[in-house]
Amino acid sequence: MTDTIFIGGGAEDYASPQALKLKYANRHGLIAGATGTGKTVTLQILAEGFSAAGVPVFLSDVKGDLAGLARPGSAEAPSHPKLVERAGTIGLEPYAYRAFPVVFWDMFGEQGHPVRTTVAEMGPLLLARLMDLSPAQEGVLNIAFRVADEQGLALLDLKDLQALLVWVGENGPDLSLRYGNISRASVGAIQRALLVLENQGATGFFGEPALDLADMMATEGGEGRINVLAADRLMAAPGLYATFLLWLLSELFEQLPEVGDPDKPRLVFFFDEAHLLFDDAPEALIEKVEQVARLIRSKGVGVFFVTQNPDDIPADVLGQLGNRIQHALRAYTPRDQKGLRAAAETFRPNPAFDTEDAIREVGIGEAVTSMLEKKGVPGIAERTLIRPPSSRLGPITEAERAETLAASPLKGKYDQTVDRTSAFEELRARAETEAPEPEDAPPAHDRTYRGGDDAPSWRDREYRSARRYSPTTNRKPRRRSDTTMEAFGKSFARQMGTQLGRQITRGILGGLFRGR
Repeated sequence: MTDTIFIGGGAEDYASPQALKLKYANRHGLIAGATGTGKTVTLQILAEGFSAAGVPVFLSDVKGDLAGLARPGSAEAPSHPKLVERAGTIGLEPYAYRAFPVVFWDMFGEQGHPVRTTVAEMGPLLLARLMDLSPAQEGVLNIAFRVADEQGLALLDLKDLQALLVWVGENGPDLSLRYGNISRASVGAIQRALLVLENQGATGFFGEPALDLADMMATEGGEGRINVLAADRLMAAPGLYATFLLWLLSELFEQLPEVGDPDKPRLVFFFDEAHLLFDDAPEALIEKVEQVARLIRSKGVGVFFVTQNPDDIPADVLGQLGNRIQHALRAYTPRDQKGLRAAAETFRPNPAFDTEDAIREVGIGEAVTSMLEKKGVPGIAERTLIRPPSSRLGPITEAERAETLAASPLKGKYDQTVDRTSAFEELRARAETEAPEPEDAPPAHDRTYRGGDDAPSWRDREYRSARRYSPTTNRKPRRRSDTTMEAFGKSFARQMGTQLGRQITRGILGGLFRGR
């Protein structure tokens, strides 16, 4: 096993072979370039190199091309002659085709194992970012999480959070005395945002069994497991995509122990379409990403951001990316020209050529590279011809994907959803304890309310009953059988506490005493 990953170069204008040292792979990296310049192939050959070195990899497959890692390349492929020619040009000997251990994941459970987390694990900060909440709405969400902790209510899926928010809205006046103002308008805005998430298909993402990070960090036969997340459909909800990847990165940071500077990373994380993470992101979230990127290195995790333009990444984060592979940038507009100059200035100059011109001129499959060298010093910029991949270049068929899933070591572990007792069931059970069933309720075995086609289900009526429950005030729903005199008596008793009530009482009692 080598301690480097060969990237390319090696002949004529590409005189200096370029390799990524595994020791510095946890110093993070950047893969940038315009659409169609070869970023996906570069990501593919890096994933192959890490896997061969025994390092697990996580990456998202935005276009379906990276699924080819699960199958070997073929001499019968149309691109075979060009790949062989390139291998000879850069001195890649021997060049052979092979497959790698791949596990497919899919947030929607269609093209891979379902990947889930719980609402509690996601936390209020990332959920607020996911739902684009205002500061006031985020404050209400934090109160809801605090109440859930104090009352022992497990927040596992979206219906748990929805039920809790309804309860918080109904009991806002009582809770506001302790936690601050809780407006029903804010609760309603959060509920509408949750509805948008449901429409985007996020319902299946929140629940159990939750993802076990150990399953992503495994090795098979001494090779690192390559975890491929199907993201073609997920890209239709860019906020959900970015928040999921940030959550995964945060979980790695929180769960992994400190390891210092290992000889090779424990896991390499590729964040494709990285600009989605930072578009319209609040300052607090950007600071969190910067902190995680800076500290997760000591956990043995390397992070590579993949994007079209380095300008897409905040300067504080960009400054931490030591290994850089810059594919071509096209400077058609003044803004593009400014971005091109900024990208060139991030490289250590090479006296043999102008870096800005090189970034503009490199062709498909070529790049300007700079890898960290001894003591973590950035290498000078080099024009590099990227090596060809050993696995298949392009997507696989549905039958091949099904075959890979059938042979997966995780088959059956995440396939079935588990719905255990949590906040929704707890609140409903409390409501049933406090409020007896109405006399006109159907039998327990009949879950459908016989009130017409548009009538709500009996489950919905139970849910509304749970909304009325309040352990703080211990109120019970008013019975419809109150008589007129009982209603008058209750109304009079309420008036006794008001200023008018006190005046009436003083008038009546004063008259009695004066008469006596």
